Amino acid sequence: MSAAGDPQPTVENTPTVRLPAQAVPVHDVLDSADPPPAVPPAPGRGRGRRRALIAGAAVLVLAAGAGTAVTWAYRGDVPLGVTVLGADLGGLSRSEAATRLRTHLAADTRLTQPLTVRVEDRDATVKPADVGLVVDVDATVAAATAGNPAPFGERAVPPVVAVDAELLDAALRKSLGKVGETMTKPAVVFDGVTPRAVHPKPGRGLDPDRSAAAVRAAWPASAQVTVPLVEVQPTTTAAEVDKLVEDVARPAVAGPLTITTAKGDLTVPPAAIAKSLVLTADKTGRIEPRIDAKKLRAAVATPLAKLETKPKDARFSLKGGKPSIVAGADGTAVDLAAMAPELLTVLRGTGERSIEATVTKAAPARTAADLTKLGVKEKISTFTTKFTGGLGSSRSQNIVQAAKQVEGTLVLPGETFSLNKHTGERSYKQGYQDAPVILGGKLVPGVGGGVSQFTTTLFNATYYAGLKDVEHKPHSYYFDRYPPVIESTIFYPDLDFKFKNDSPHGVLLDTAYTSSSITVSVWSTKVWDKVTTEWSKRRNVTSPRTITLPDGPSCIATGGLPGFTQDAFRLFHRDGKVQKREKFTWKYDAEPNYICAKPDEAAED
Repeated sequence: MSAAGDPQPTVENTPTVRLPAQAVPVHDVLDSADPPPAVPPAPGRGRGRRRALIAGAAVLVLAAGAGTAVTWAYRGDVPLGVTVLGADLGGLSRSEAATRLRTHLAADTRLTQPLTVRVEDRDATVKPADVGLVVDVDATVAAATAGNPAPFGERAVPPVVAVDAELLDAALRKSLGKVGETMTKPAVVFDGVTPRAVHPKPGRGLDPDRSAAAVRAAWPASAQVTVPLVEVQPTTTAAEVDKLVEDVARPAVAGPLTITTAKGDLTVPPAAIAKSLVLTADKTGRIEPRIDAKKLRAAVATPLAKLETKPKDARFSLKGGKPSIVAGADGTAVDLAAMAPELLTVLRGTGERSIEATVTKAAPARTAADLTKLGVKEKISTFTTKFTGGLGSSRSQNIVQAAKQVEGTLVLPGETFSLNKHTGERSYKQGYQDAPVILGGKLVPGVGGGVSQFTTTLFNATYYAGLKDVEHKPHSYYFDRYPPVIESTIFYPDLDFKFKNDSPHGVLLDTAYTSSSITVSVWSTKVWDKVTTEWSKRRNVTSPRTITLPDGPSCIATGGLPGFTQDAFRLFHRDGKVQKREKFTWKYDAEPNYICAKPDEAAED
């Protein structure tokens, strides 16, 4: 209200017209000298109204500019100014940012350089690729999309790093060996059938998660990182170990356990139970009582075998002049592994200590179908050597005994056959007899003499089958009953004969003998059309010398043999051509002419 006598204000009755801000062009507001004709200015108000319009327009300009700046700063999924390891990802979509980051990382040599990990005062070198240490591109791009832009600067986003904690832990332990102080794991052990508690003690060691966290925090900015050791507390306490002694261990060995089967009962004594009851901790120190089925089977192997039937593997039979397949047969087995949980329950209880066996079918390890796939269908080589003395001589008996042990042997693709391993030590117990052997450069009686002839026969059979020679050694002296160079001696355990079945087919060894010969044949599928041998001429021929030895049972007289060096070439034929050649070379010593004389006449000439 105005005071009395004051002039009354002029009332403006002109209606107000509201226009949208975008309907008033800024240049019109600023440049026009006249007001809009439809709205005449009130007396004394025109100049002020024009200033108001200009100010409003300026606010609109600033607001529009700010909106444009915000839109520009947030264009794409990644705000402007955001970088990761020096790669500018600002303004890019997620897929574009991921592509750019991967390209940038591929050129960053830090990501492939070994990382030095220090644990206390020792260093381990770790290759990122070996422990799954990488920059997680997708997770890093996701992190880069968060936060505010830096349109006039830079905002560095740290990479999200991934590492396989278990692989890292294994690599550190392998490189560093024992670190910290070993935790004493809790356990219950048996002294005979008396349980004894082993109480746990904490230690200091590596923790996979802590190690991984330290590496993720430092890499790739630093090529060195320190990993802390942490106190390792066993999960099972001393009180819990004592409880296991009273609740599990003592009841388990309180008496025998009976396993019943249709074929009879098996009594498991407390000693066998103690050997198979496992009350040791895992790596975290936790004890989970269990029955070790393998240890239990070993502890009662002899009586258990009477209640089971062994399966029979399919095999080859060489009767009738060619191999045929004899089908295998299923057996029966007491499945102690399946029974283990129930066994543990019975042993922990106070009731009847008896359990019915779980009997399962035991399938053969090798079936007729398995043998059929091996391609043992044709004789691919055979070799025969002659001997004298008939089957009544000790030397002949040794040859035959070795042949019997090798007869029907199947060598699978990729396997290596060892004659020493196959027969074991050739002794009197196996049926071998005394016969001359070369020892110390001369013939002396020895158990198993003559087996070298069988070895040479076997070697040549596999040689002409084209199989890989792994180990053989020719004799020191040459005997004309053998082919030169491609022959082999044997002496347990130092000298062996080995060949490898380097074909894709099975190899079946067939042996046969007469009163004057030994033959070895190889059955398989032919890989080569044929295998032949070419010999060089003998060279560096030497003559034997005469040596007189004391007469007696250990002296074996010889006529002497010349020495020489010779080559043998194994030729592998296919499609009418020699596909490859293999050279064997051997130097034979001249065998002395040994003369047996009375002790007072013995002398070397």
